Amino acid sequence: MQIQDLPYPDPGVPDARSGPRFLWWLFRNQLDGQLKALAWGLLHFLSVSALPFCVGVAVQAVVDRSGRQLALAGGLLALCCAGNAIGETFLHRTAVTNWITAAARVQQVLARKTAQLGSALTRRVAAGEVVAVSTGDVEKIGWFVEAWSRFTAAAVTIVVVCVGLVVYQPELGTVVAVGLPVLAIAVLPLLPRATRRADVQREKAGRATELASDTVAGLRVLRGIGGEELFLDRYRSASQEVRHAAVRSARMWSLISAIQVLMPGLLLIAVVWYGVHLARQGQVSIGELVTVYSSIMILTYPLRHFEEIAMAYSFSRPSARRAARVLSLERATDTGGSRDGSEVPSGDLYDPATGLLAPTGLLTAVVCGDPDAAGRLAERLGGHPSEESTSVLLGGVPLDELPLDNARTAVLVQDKDPVLLSGTLRELLDVPRSGDVRPEDALAAAQCEDVLAALVQGSLDADDPMDARITERGRSLSGGQRQRLALARSLITDPGVLVLDEPTSAVDSHTEARIAHGVRELRAGRTTVVFTSSPLLLDRADRVVLIHDGEVAAVGLHRELVHAEPRYRAVVTRETEEEAAETKTARGDGPTGNQPVKASSLEEVLKELEEIEESA
Repeated sequence: MQIQDLPYPDPGVPDARSGPRFLWWLFRNQLDGQLKALAWGLLHFLSVSALPFCVGVAVQAVVDRSGRQLALAGGLLALCCAGNAIGETFLHRTAVTNWITAAARVQQVLARKTAQLGSALTRRVAAGEVVAVSTGDVEKIGWFVEAWSRFTAAAVTIVVVCVGLVVYQPELGTVVAVGLPVLAIAVLPLLPRATRRADVQREKAGRATELASDTVAGLRVLRGIGGEELFLDRYRSASQEVRHAAVRSARMWSLISAIQVLMPGLLLIAVVWYGVHLARQGQVSIGELVTVYSSIMILTYPLRHFEEIAMAYSFSRPSARRAARVLSLERATDTGGSRDGSEVPSGDLYDPATGLLAPTGLLTAVVCGDPDAAGRLAERLGGHPSEESTSVLLGGVPLDELPLDNARTAVLVQDKDPVLLSGTLRELLDVPRSGDVRPEDALAAAQCEDVLAALVQGSLDADDPMDARITERGRSLSGGQRQRLALARSLITDPGVLVLDEPTSAVDSHTEARIAHGVRELRAGRTTVVFTSSPLLLDRADRVVLIHDGEVAAVGLHRELVHAEPRYRAVVTRETEEEAAETKTARGDGPTGNQPVKASSLEEVLKELEEIEESA
């Protein structure tokens, strides 16, 4: 796999049973790149390790005054230098490719899992942890995958050099062959402690990232209640904990690095002392002593990769564990569906659990006193909910039996907190669509005129509102402006069934009245379900359904229900118990029904509703 071929057509199904299993899955999927890196790494390390032999031949040639041996040494030296240059160049190329492609594979499977889980993801995993996994953790995982092939090449090189030295000069070679494995495993007792400290650092860093992400996401609310200083102090404290943990981890790794420098030095002293003793006795030549001495100096380079792979694994293991935890999450229903083909049903939308029916081609408004229950019902209407429940039927076809893509094509659900991605307005509205609804019509129905003007005013180089940029999550816009842009995006898709959960909760009454009219006109002949308690939207609906205690309690028109159904009136008018008693008394339903009372809240709401409709 080359970098220009990214993204992968299919990143594969990850083994998310544990962090090490996930790393092993990545390695197996990168096997071709790993073998290439191993081959170039062997060429590079063996070429470097052969330089001392060339130098030893050259020194011995000078001692023996042999021009032929000197020329041979020069040729071998040139060949080793060429192999070193070529091997290092392509090793770096393949290693970086392995890093990037492994990170890209992890990001693709994470993005696929995020799209598959939808809103269920943030209910089970903190949003900050998802951010940490998809950014810093991805780099750590890619580092381990990239470092493994270089470590393998370094280990093979050390074995080859040790064998070669034993054959070349048995006395000194045996000392080196015994000493180098000791050097390689000298730091093993320290690795568990270093790994634990690295785990603590990563966990604290992850919590700090979660806190920062959640604080930024709720900054507008925090400023409104004056709580930004409290959360800033919390982040300072978390940041200091990360710093202390990083210092503790760095101390251990610096100790390991010091041992990696000290031990080869001690081996070098031992070899030089023993070599000089053998040279005095005439058992080794000057060239052989120089060769063995230089080999030890050179081998400190591949030995450094033992420390690197230990660090890479220590830092990538907790990252892989977090990634595996996210990737192991599953939806309550099978998103693959049991029905084959590309069937996209149509017809009435019916929820057997509550008895809710949304007839085809009509605007159905749903009133539910519990906002959380309304959100769960809205999610269930889209099929494949995050919690186990009875499947919703569309035209008699269970949505949970359809593949997730088909279910999303048939029914589009916009929750109460839609997200706007950063980019231009044109990119925001570039969504799958039927082609029957123009962006201009959708923006007009959602009453986005002032939003477009604000986007142009806030952009330095955009005269066309469609080219104006929207910041991440639309933070530069007000809550009502973000809500209207999200509504326009949903209207453009023009699905067979559109489910809107409180689409106008952040706009004023006059704008809400115009939105109600625009949505009704634009969605004429299409099935629309709106979860709301706004009288302005309810009065425009063809059918109003009251959900009470998880079941349909009443069905009718808004003006009928507001007079005939006390539970409906209590939700829509925010009527208190005292006001309900006054209304009952004014109607003569109570023992003092003949006594005059002041105008009820219900009458005031209806009067205000008529005034708003006239002005709109």
